[in-house]
Amino acid sequence: MPPRSRAPLAASFELSAASPLLTARQRQILDWIRSHLESTGRPPTRAEIAAGLGFSTPSSAEDHLRALEKKGVLEIEPGAARGLRLKNLPGIPVQGILPLVGRVAAGAPLLATEHIEAHYRVDPELFTPRADYLLRVSGLSMRDAGILDGDLLAVHKTGEAHSGQIVVARLGGLAGDEVTVKRLQRRGKDIVLVAENPTFAPIVVDPKKTTLAIEGIAVGIVRRNPL
Repeated sequence: MPPRSRAPLAASFELSAASPLLTARQRQILDWIRSHLESTGRPPTRAEIAAGLGFSTPSSAEDHLRALEKKGVLEIEPGAARGLRLKNLPGIPVQGILPLVGRVAAGAPLLATEHIEAHYRVDPELFTPRADYLLRVSGLSMRDAGILDGDLLAVHKTGEAHSGQIVVARLGGLAGDEVTVKRLQRRGKDIVLVAENPTFAPIVVDPKKTTLAIEGIAVGIVRRNPL
């Protein structure tokens, strides 16, 4: 168990959901494009938009993009497969947005479109390393690290973590995948996920028997009502 003198993970910000100025469907498309930009650093193609949002063809995606262009929220560069540029308009910020991940389906990527509940105006560069997404905390197992029930945990997406770091881990089991936030410890061949609350027992993982994937490391907290 790490020493209790360890500084708790804490960084509190007031936040507000990205304000919609469009129809629900148009806002969903715009949010998906923004999320793609944040995660990959480049605009999506029409085919990627169609696949990500369930359109029957890339031309269907093109029709929606033209509608968004007419509303003045994005620009389309003719002849460029990735020629999309979001405009920075009031209520539709282009930068400083993080997706909030909700319930995760078994076997599906954590940042799959269907897992994104909302987007919040939080600058990823406020955290080191930069945050890639937010995850809503449930329970008090990490209380003594300053991570409380209902907090939004800022997470840097990575598949690697060092012993002692607070991680987002996905555990595979017969009942499906479970995503949990714990402190990572390595003990011989076993991996131990340690709670920061003495009322919770550590989770000992034998890699030969249980599938474990690191989905990211915790880099901060966003709290609706700062203490």
